[in-house]
Amino acid sequence: MIVMQEELNQFERSEVWELVPIPSNQSVIGTRWVFINKINEKGIIVRNKARLVAQGFNQEEGIDYEETFAPITKLEVIRMLLAFTYFNDFILYQMDVKSAFLNGFINEEVYVEQPPGFQSFNFPNHIFKLKKALYVLKQASRAWYERLSKFLLKKGFKMEKIDTTLFIKTKENDMLLVQIYVEDIIFGATNVTLCGEFPKCVHSEFEMSMMRELNFFLGLQIKQLKEGTFSNQAKYIRDLLKRFNIKESKTMKTPMSSSIKLDKDEKGKSIYSTMYRGMIGSLLYLTASRPDIMYCVCLCAKFQSCPKESHLSAVKQILRYFKGTMDIGLWYPKSDNFELIGFSDADFAGCRVERKNTSDTCHFLGHSLVLWHSKKQNSVALSTAEAKYIAVSLCCAQILWMKQTLSDFNLSFEHVPIKCDNISAINISKNPVQHSRTKHIEIIHHFLRDHAQKGDITLEFVSTKDQFSDIFTKPLSEEQFFDIRRQLGVISLLSNDCLMNS
Repeated sequence: MIVMQEELNQFERSEVWELVPIPSNQSVIGTRWVFINKINEKGIIVRNKARLVAQGFNQEEGIDYEETFAPITKLEVIRMLLAFTYFNDFILYQMDVKSAFLNGFINEEVYVEQPPGFQSFNFPNHIFKLKKALYVLKQASRAWYERLSKFLLKKGFKMEKIDTTLFIKTKENDMLLVQIYVEDIIFGATNVTLCGEFPKCVHSEFEMSMMRELNFFLGLQIKQLKEGTFSNQAKYIRDLLKRFNIKESKTMKTPMSSSIKLDKDEKGKSIYSTMYRGMIGSLLYLTASRPDIMYCVCLCAKFQSCPKESHLSAVKQILRYFKGTMDIGLWYPKSDNFELIGFSDADFAGCRVERKNTSDTCHFLGHSLVLWHSKKQNSVALSTAEAKYIAVSLCCAQILWMKQTLSDFNLSFEHVPIKCDNISAINISKNPVQHSRTKHIEIIHHFLRDHAQKGDITLEFVSTKDQFSDIFTKPLSEEQFFDIRRQLGVISLLSNDCLMNS
């Protein structure tokens, strides 16, 4: 009851609504209470909250809302920001704005019912007309973004062109970066004074509930150390193993045996598909900090429509692998090297169902792995060279996007190297003449050739044993798997690997 009253007190302070008689010919949206336990990175409940939300599913387009889109940054951009901060030797902080969505002004006329259990004694039949957004309204996130962005622009920040959730303010040779993710604000500065001024600036406009070093964000546990930064999802893994009863099972050294060959297994015994899909969804979320499971999770995800016991067995091996590698995560070492580099690889007819290839890429900023990708190609390739060429074109597209995004940080990169282990694929990119071996390749993949000739990227040969993308292409032997995993920076903070990778 107390936390519910605190929520309504916040409404009064923010002037969210006003009590009015029910107007004619106007739809009224219901409200309900949602109770939340705020948990820290150790799984400890730090605060209980009650939130009044609107029943947004009752809204009608053109009546209760118009535009709903609000930009959201990609997780890859957050990783690039983490790498950038350690290259420039400053710390990231995060802050919470109290009931952030209640600060967003709405343009439409929206009416909601009085909160359950808190109806006005004098006007029990009245309703509330909203001045500001309410949680779960379809336009709530957009309204909050517009309010916050206008405030930051007014305070001298510049909204970046590529990532419109990134705001930068420069003062002489120093830079203050503010990254918005819905209602979470991440910030850091090359000057400690700028970093101290920003919370005061925000506090002058919004009511803040907490400010601290960035340590728990979107389920990622982040540790900022002198030697670098480390992120993993150990808490989530522990919850996952408990949820699927894997805690007592034997651990596995790798997520998938190098001899495994998964197919539809049409003669196999069917299993409960809802449970299987839940497992896959949970594992896909873990790929945010664990690129070492990317290939095997994507492979198992192909069989969600009709999973068999063989597929469930493969998924359980991934979970058993997590049991022994719970503390492993991404390590971003402090380094003077901040060059952009890409690795590209592909298997040939690796899919046993459709005989299509899988394109795999990974990208580094210095020694920090910031982006990785594993995607089945749309068409069947006629040769290994063609499969690798298509994969390199995907890698090139990712590089171009990264170059644009990093330009927001005042960074520019020329002749970005892409490492490929197939000389024929490299030669196709250099040859402007269409011939019998390449004329069937779709024109969209030949943009790689144009950017190679412009000098935006350069294709370089790398031996197969030094091709880091191999881990996203197929199951590897233990020795290969451990070596590439370490080279990617997927290590344990408890081991000496952190110092070795610095």
